[in-house]
Amino acid sequence: MAATIPPFPHRHLISVNALSAAEVKEIFARAENHWRRNRETGKRTDALTGRSIVNLFFEPSTRTLLSFELAGKRLGADVATLPLAESSVKKGESFEDTLYTVDAMQPDAIIVRHREIGAARAASELVSASVVNAGDGVAEHPTQALLDAFTLQQKWGSLEGRRILICGDIAHSRVAGSDIPLLTQLGADVRVAGPEVFLPESTAAETFNDFDTALQGCDAVMMLRIQRERMGENQAPHLEDYVRDWRLDAGRLGRAKPDTLIMHPGPMNRDVEITSEVADHPRSVIRAQVESGVAVRMAVLELLMEARA
Repeated sequence: MAATIPPFPHRHLISVNALSAAEVKEIFARAENHWRRNRETGKRTDALTGRSIVNLFFEPSTRTLLSFELAGKRLGADVATLPLAESSVKKGESFEDTLYTVDAMQPDAIIVRHREIGAARAASELVSASVVNAGDGVAEHPTQALLDAFTLQQKWGSLEGRRILICGDIAHSRVAGSDIPLLTQLGADVRVAGPEVFLPESTAAETFNDFDTALQGCDAVMMLRIQRERMGENQAPHLEDYVRDWRLDAGRLGRAKPDTLIMHPGPMNRDVEITSEVADHPRSVIRAQVESGVAVRMAVLELLMEARA
């Protein structure tokens, strides 16, 4: 007799730390189905017909915003995106009042991206809708971590025992904030590397201050851009020094394992943290990450809405 899968127990998705291994497995199983469907002509389903989703992004976004929009629409939901540059936020309306206004329109889910740490959690305590954290300050970006791990699982079958390096501006990266705990939970050996000013005070990952040493024996390397919008003045190292010591180029890639996968969550600053030659390399899975994002976000929305039923 087949085992019964328990209902998804979460009303919101704020942090990857709330997800059990079984829940991540269920997200990936659904994402795999959506990934396959998204490659067919008939992409749309009626799984969330009658549901409404609002994208509330207080920061610019391309990949995350567009993939959440496509995810909701392909599931049959009504999707609205609030253009904050043209909203009452520009007139001085508070974060809280914006949320109260949106929630009063009775959406089933609100996708929140904000520059402040804890904004998504605060939103979840203010509204009746389910809240998905689409990035809060330098804290977390849970669906990005899920899509990164899903992309690697598609390539390898399992992350168990794989060595993954995250390189660049770790301290200011919400991607790293979610990737490190999730990849570790899935059995990967996670390393981080970057200039001292870009390394966090504490992390569960093994830390390196030399790129070439950190790269040895890695199965995948994820490059991060310099998060200038999240740091104070004069925090970033001199650009020429950074490019020399921390850019992933063909020469440095040649010192890695011959099957090392290349990742980047985007947006990329080509020829700063990564060269175009490497970003477009046959071993690059950067575009696969983008494709995975729609499928993973479909799975997350589907599970959250089922939990509300």
